[in-house]
Amino acid sequence: MGLIGRLFGMLFGDGRNVVAETAEVFRVNADGADRRAADIQSAALAQLAAEFQHPKKGLFDRVIDGLNRVPRPAMALGTLALFVSAMTNPVWFSERMQGIALVPEPMWWLLGAIVSFYFGARHQAKGQDFQRSLAGVMARTPQVVDNIAALRRLEADTPGVAGTGPDARLTLETVIEGENPALDAWRRSAAPAPATM
Repeated sequence: MGLIGRLFGMLFGDGRNVVAETAEVFRVNADGADRRAADIQSAALAQLAAEFQHPKKGLFDRVIDGLNRVPRPAMALGTLALFVSAMTNPVWFSERMQGIALVPEPMWWLLGAIVSFYFGARHQAKGQDFQRSLAGVMARTPQVVDNIAALRRLEADTPGVAGTGPDARLTLETVIEGENPALDAWRRSAAPAPATM
């Protein structure tokens, strides 16, 4: 017993776990690695939130956004107007199309490039706005998690914390029948009146 006791004392004595400490030399401590990963993720989210914080849009930005919303509906409604004009006055429409036929092909390429760049830039700007808002939401996630944890800690003091859940037997054991004047009055009023002769 003395030899085994000394062996265990050497391995696990002084409040240390020599086996675990030796294993950490060859294998990463999973708890420590998880803690470091969580710290890195929190720091990255905080940095991302700091990068994407921006003030509210001013009047100029709102006006330009309004102007940027005009071309797509104008193009769609213009195309519908061309169909209507072709149906209502085909001669007038044919005259206009003859003029368009005279436009050289490089001009069509230039128009296509301009329209593509316009819509591509708008798509990129809106995509970046979406990413900014998403980063803001992700930056608030740790605060929301902390708030939920605080609310759950408050829940521990409420009477419902000792709820029995779906266990019917336990529920019946916790119910203590006692005097309830309101229930007794209700039972008396619901009872049929005795017959008199």
